[in-house]
Amino acid sequence: MSETAGYMRFFPYDQPYENQRKAMDRIYNSLHQGRDVLFEGACGTGKTLSSLVPALEIAREQDKTVVITTNVHQQMRQFVAEARAITRGESIRAVVFKGKASMCHIDVGYEECQALRDNTRAVVDAERDREQLERRQRELLAESQDGDGSAADARSAVMDELEGIEERLDDLEEQNVCDYYRNNLTEDTDEFFGWLFEDVRTPDEIYEYADQRQFCGYELLKEGIEGVDLVVCNYHHLLDSTIRDQFFRWLGRDPDDVIAVFDEAHNVEDAAREHATRTCSERTFDSALDELAETDDPRSADAANVLSAFHRALVETYEESFGFGDREQLGENWSDVPIANDDRKDDLTLEFLQRYSGRGIEDDLEAAMKLGQELDEEYEEAYREGETATRTECQTLQAAAFVSAWMTEGSKEGLYPVVSVTRDAGTDEVYGRAELYTCLPRQVTGELFDEVHATVLMSATLQPFDVTEDVLGLEDAVTMAYGLQFPEENRRTYAVETPPLFSSDRDDPAVQAEVAETISDAVRMTPGNTLAFFPNYGEASRYADRLERHSDRTVYLDEPGESVEELRKRFVADDDAVLCTSLWGTLAEGVSFDGDDAHTVLVVGVPYPHLDDRAEAVQDAYDVAFDGTDTGWRYAVEIPTVRKTRQALGRVLRSPAEVGVRALLDRRYSRSAKSDLGKYSVNGTFPHEEREELIDIDPAKLKFAMLNFYGGHDEYDGEPPAP
Repeated sequence: MSETAGYMRFFPYDQPYENQRKAMDRIYNSLHQGRDVLFEGACGTGKTLSSLVPALEIAREQDKTVVITTNVHQQMRQFVAEARAITRGESIRAVVFKGKASMCHIDVGYEECQALRDNTRAVVDAERDREQLERRQRELLAESQDGDGSAADARSAVMDELEGIEERLDDLEEQNVCDYYRNNLTEDTDEFFGWLFEDVRTPDEIYEYADQRQFCGYELLKEGIEGVDLVVCNYHHLLDSTIRDQFFRWLGRDPDDVIAVFDEAHNVEDAAREHATRTCSERTFDSALDELAETDDPRSADAANVLSAFHRALVETYEESFGFGDREQLGENWSDVPIANDDRKDDLTLEFLQRYSGRGIEDDLEAAMKLGQELDEEYEEAYREGETATRTECQTLQAAAFVSAWMTEGSKEGLYPVVSVTRDAGTDEVYGRAELYTCLPRQVTGELFDEVHATVLMSATLQPFDVTEDVLGLEDAVTMAYGLQFPEENRRTYAVETPPLFSSDRDDPAVQAEVAETISDAVRMTPGNTLAFFPNYGEASRYADRLERHSDRTVYLDEPGESVEELRKRFVADDDAVLCTSLWGTLAEGVSFDGDDAHTVLVVGVPYPHLDDRAEAVQDAYDVAFDGTDTGWRYAVEIPTVRKTRQALGRVLRSPAEVGVRALLDRRYSRSAKSDLGKYSVNGTFPHEEREELIDIDPAKLKFAMLNFYGGHDEYDGEPPAP
């Protein structure tokens, strides 16, 4: 397509990059055919506009809505900036949508909010009916005074209706209502919607504007998104099937009228798994049994019978797992208790079946579900009527629904039963939960991709594409990949042949000494700040301590619980510092270190995740689903691990003018080690073009290579450090 027509009307800048132009063309043609797109692009590719511009054109041509979604706050801000730039040249109606919890003015839950809105609408409708009837009775009074006998009879009937409305309003006044939502229904909101679509407004801006005028901005936003051109939102609006159905109704769109664009799409796998996983804690069962004890409904005995059996089985299952001292060592984080068996049902189900006695599990669960539904309706009615200050959630319904799912779905392909246990920091109480963990994310995403018109999944780390297609349930997707567009002479990427940091070797003093010396050399040769990523926070702390003792650079350590943004600000304000963090922390992706924020990035070790029984279950599920003995390891462990590494490498070199070094400190990354390390080598897991940039180097020579590289650029203010 020419630059003067078609999708270029949505391109907000003078000229696209060459690869950006090619990407837009391919994405436009793909979306026109309703095909999904996998788009990998390094920093500088302009992925957001490459996807958004052709998607908006297809939406304009075919009357569809573009939904662009991310799970990274910084990227949402970027989307808002790009959308605002587009609106300066081409009129589009765009909204940024977040969940109710972040926009509610009175901070109530979803069920409470629903009841408040229903009550408020009932009051407003009754008041409007009263106004109409009062107006009509005045008209009839005037007619009767002029001698119209039939008008007097009609007025009498209207007065009877008015009396009924007054009684209804007296009853409604006792109910809970929302004053903000009442203003939505009774005040003029045209000014709000005019303001909303003058620009692209953030949820915070909407909240503040609405709050000043005593409106519910969230409900007004829901009303205003019907038929818009573009929506920016979080993953859960698309990945949670229940929320997705509601979201599409608010949009006034059928699924086929939606073009979905996923940013940071390498995270979709884990996000889909999280949204599909079901859990129910011991405390929910405790509350359900208390709830049943307080009702005299005859079904409560059957309901309590089945729920108490599952509750006792849950407690017994985790109690039996404790060895000597295990209970005392439990912390506030959830710890898994393996219960799955290869040749029979899981331990929790077996314990439940042994403990249950009654007329039948299915019948008792049906009784519990029906009773729970009725109790839930009673709680809602009590809240509507103002009898309770908050809307009570029915614990019986939640517990019964979970046990029913556990018994009917627990043996399905890709679902893994887990029991976890934790300690309450406040009461020191130990309690557990049961969980149906979803191993196969395509069970979530496959349905979504089938429903919508088309999708674009974009990330800097989507390759290998065939694996992404398999895992997410895509078929015949269009694939494209563009590497770094910046000058090659401005960067070096090294595979430093330090000893492999296998978990069994990390405590070896000789290994630590060599790795620490190499890190110190890299930090010393960097004209500015250095980022150092480690396999976990423990290793980050270990080497941060060594650097503090043997380096004159300021050392910043990212620790769990610390404000990452505050740490980042302090680090980038420095000139010659090193920041040590975990590859599994929030600084490894979605956070940019631009310009002089950092020049060198080090990835120390290969960041394999903790391989627990849950991870093994995912591998096994992939082996079965994709018919291969090594498929599980490759799909579930090796490729996600290398993606983590690639994400970390992308934190620096964010513009063509930047100069920097990216170094992987572990022999497993080197090309030369493939022959003797075999399956432990990860070099072959990198995309071809990135492997070609990797330069194998001896640890002792890294300092000289970096000295020569940085010395060839105007990065040193004075004499370079001695190697």
